[in-house]
Amino acid sequence: MRALTVVPGRSGSLAVTDVHDRTTAPGELLVDAVSVGVCGTDKEIAAGEYGAAPPGHERLIIGHESLGRVREAPAGSDLSPGDLVVGVVRRPDPVPCGACAHGEWDMCRNGRFTEHGIKEVDGFASQQWTIEPDRVVRLDPALSDVGVLLEPTTVVAKAWDQVDRIGARAWFDPQTVVVTGAGPIGLLAALIGVQRGLDVHVLDRVDAGPKPDLVRDVGATYHRDDLPTVADAVHPGIIIECTGAPSVVVDTFTSTRPYGITVLTGVSSSGRHIPVDAGAANRSVVLENDVIVGSVNANMSHYRTGADVLARADLDWLGRLVTRRVPLERATEAFDARPDDVKVVIDIG
Repeated sequence: MRALTVVPGRSGSLAVTDVHDRTTAPGELLVDAVSVGVCGTDKEIAAGEYGAAPPGHERLIIGHESLGRVREAPAGSDLSPGDLVVGVVRRPDPVPCGACAHGEWDMCRNGRFTEHGIKEVDGFASQQWTIEPDRVVRLDPALSDVGVLLEPTTVVAKAWDQVDRIGARAWFDPQTVVVTGAGPIGLLAALIGVQRGLDVHVLDRVDAGPKPDLVRDVGATYHRDDLPTVADAVHPGIIIECTGAPSVVVDTFTSTRPYGITVLTGVSSSGRHIPVDAGAANRSVVLENDVIVGSVNANMSHYRTGADVLARADLDWLGRLVTRRVPLERATEAFDARPDDVKVVIDIG
């Protein structure tokens, strides 16, 4: 069968290649791939920045934002042929650490987890894939065109979960949230904020293309001003940072109301230095009882929450997030950025 593969650590090795057909181990599902999404992580792996192939293999099948249909299901599972499913990306470490043992592999303490399409386990950008039934989430059949958005939705479902858990330390009744960045993660964070009934404001730099309309049509307010200016005007109780831009990250430290919560979901590149008034930032955070928390990956509870979020969303709006689709045989084109890209998807089935 055909798959999109890469030699981790080798820039320029991304290619659609022939790989062995998948065969199921006892108790596994056989899934026909529908599509995979492409994100910054995939592009960094393709650039040779990180990633790890399965032990004994040179190439890694890439792709962690999956969507597929069950072809074969083992007896006794609650899944049937034709079910629309998404695979869970991270697999708990074999030790396991305490967090992995409690189903919180997104909080793994020893780093021995593996990840489909990223670290030591093949991903989902192949015509078929196999996986255990308890490692997938079944989606509403209506999401057949946009269910590939579930994995990025889980990232912000976890971010909102962190907001709830931290806010519950004391009385917490936020009215306004600011989301920095109108890429897929930012837009999906805004979607959840709107579904929660909050006043949502999204910051980005563009003044054309699909992003401003996507923000407005989901029920949020779009801004091109910098974060301090917007924060002074709307007084957010929550900031969800989705850019990873160092200057924006630093601005979040002092931009919430007292007892504000900032969740950092964007991953910054190292080696970029900016001047910071660390004393003022510390003073603001301490005196206002603020919290700044990093959030990455997701566990099964976040996948289920994300599936509910997508099922309640407007399908037309979700469909507009996918701004470009390419077939598997031309999958490398999905890694070439275009000005109006929001989410690029590789169609497989």
